[in-house]
Amino acid sequence: MEETKKIQEQELEDVTVMFAGDSGDGMQLTGSQFSNTSALAGNDLATFPDYPAEIRAPAGTLYGVSGFQLHFSSKDIHTPGDSPDVLVAMNPAALKKNLPNLKPHGMIIVNIDSFTKKNLTLAKYESNPLEDGTLSGFQVYQVPITTLTMEALKDSGLTTIEITRSKNFFALGITYWLFNRQLEPTLEWIEKKFARRPELVEANKKALKSGYYFGDTADYFTTRYKVKAAKLEPGTYRNISGNEATAIGFVAASKLSGLRLYLGSYPITPASEILHNLSKYKNYGVVTFQAEDEIAGVTSTIGASYGGALAITTTSGPGLALKTEAVGLAVMTELPIVIVDVQRGGPSTGLPTKTEQADLLQVMYGRNGEAPVAVVAASTPSNCFYMAIEASRLALKYMTPVVLLTDGYIANGTEPWKLPDVDKLPKIEVKFRTDPEGFQPYLRDENLVRPWALPGTPGLEHRIGGLEKEDITGNVSYDPQNHHHMITVRQQKVQNMQKDIPEVEVDGASEGKLLVVGWGGTYGAIKDAVDEARQEGLDVSFVHLHYLNPFPSNFSEVLSKFHKILIPEINMGQLAKIIRSQFLIDVIQFNLVRGLPFKSKEILEKIKEILGGGNGAE
Repeated sequence: MEETKKIQEQELEDVTVMFAGDSGDGMQLTGSQFSNTSALAGNDLATFPDYPAEIRAPAGTLYGVSGFQLHFSSKDIHTPGDSPDVLVAMNPAALKKNLPNLKPHGMIIVNIDSFTKKNLTLAKYESNPLEDGTLSGFQVYQVPITTLTMEALKDSGLTTIEITRSKNFFALGITYWLFNRQLEPTLEWIEKKFARRPELVEANKKALKSGYYFGDTADYFTTRYKVKAAKLEPGTYRNISGNEATAIGFVAASKLSGLRLYLGSYPITPASEILHNLSKYKNYGVVTFQAEDEIAGVTSTIGASYGGALAITTTSGPGLALKTEAVGLAVMTELPIVIVDVQRGGPSTGLPTKTEQADLLQVMYGRNGEAPVAVVAASTPSNCFYMAIEASRLALKYMTPVVLLTDGYIANGTEPWKLPDVDKLPKIEVKFRTDPEGFQPYLRDENLVRPWALPGTPGLEHRIGGLEKEDITGNVSYDPQNHHHMITVRQQKVQNMQKDIPEVEVDGASEGKLLVVGWGGTYGAIKDAVDEARQEGLDVSFVHLHYLNPFPSNFSEVLSKFHKILIPEINMGQLAKIIRSQFLIDVIQFNLVRGLPFKSKEILEKIKEILGGGNGAE
């Protein structure tokens, strides 16, 4: 009589899984499906997709590795995890690239079929790591994933290439079994995704189920893991990426303002998905224009704004460089546009698929002449929704360009997003000038904002352009005193936003020994590091900035109440430079520019270095 396989079940608070393989192995799809299924299970989660920069790097090479890291939990979390507990490696290169980051005694599931002499050479292994002791200390499961997939689909009628492409679903099935995930959400997704190819529907479903049942019946695994649902605030949630949230935020801003939404954009990694997403909202009156270049994208946006639309353009750092003269034109004409900069590694083409925070000085100062613009920044994938609305509100109210900074990390990363009550979202009031009595194109209200007069409105005919304007009339002017006055007015108009944005909130004590200041996608890592530091008795507080120009009105006062200021940035100290120059205080920089987000433990170690131990002593 056969002995029944004994399965132990272990409950965990949180788990970090890394799926990694060749860029053609479908790791992004695999990770996305695991993420969506975990979200439906009620877990809090955060993800970090890590793409290779090459469109199709040579198979098996280190620079062709594609990874997807997922952190899911029964508690509130803020990052995709510092280090994976589990690594699913589809080839030697994926193993080599990700092994240094794996937690001690972590679990490794490898596709042993890929550990051929050729692939080991491509991954720069001199010997097989499965045999030479490299993996001692880890839980290693050598699974012939390709062979098992081929066997499961031998009667599918698919080609060998099509069958091997399904091996990611076999691997996904194994992890679903390990972590008690439901198959149904992915089975439904497969039916929709491959609806035009019924044979692919059946093959991928069978591969997924085969991986699941392999975990259940094979002698490899004797423990399953359970992560309970998180205690999230009641409501309806969906898993959302930063780029998706940005797109939906602008659609919401369009409806809140009553204006049609126009996007003029040239595709550029990692911002292109905003264009892709907004193109799906034609039934909401959204107009998208894929321009022939960056300059056409932004200048068409200026034209759309002149015509009365909520007008936006999207790009990344290199594209922003090309848009700079046109942004200056929007400053001069005082037209509301929003420029979304999804920051990536630079300079030049740099690291197109990696994250960075190195465009802050560019958006603050990177234009000819005195051309001030407002600058806001999102902090998490879901926060992109609200900052898209806020950038739109400020641009429309103050008739000026506003830059919304996100970055590759939060743009591609995902997290659960609680759908807002649309009736509670604040309306964005827009006033078009219709009365010709006493009209002048550069009259000013109490905020120094000029009127928005639509072309074709009787009696409100006027010209705008890039040459300096005469105050009030808008005529071309070369008068020195007028030029100084107009520059001052445009600067003050942006500064006036300070009374219209919230004061900065301090996480922790309002005064003390150390304040950590962050902005952009560093939020999660800093939040976790500060929370842990406080649990260890350290005197540290945290401020995260969403408004960078102007700063919140109380920011200077907050800074003055702490002995030391630490600013972690994925650049060489750009916010640090601005704070030094504006507030004449010194700060401690912590700069790592690797194309990767910070780990919370790196920031925690820096906090301990500054404060000296676990009791807050200097």
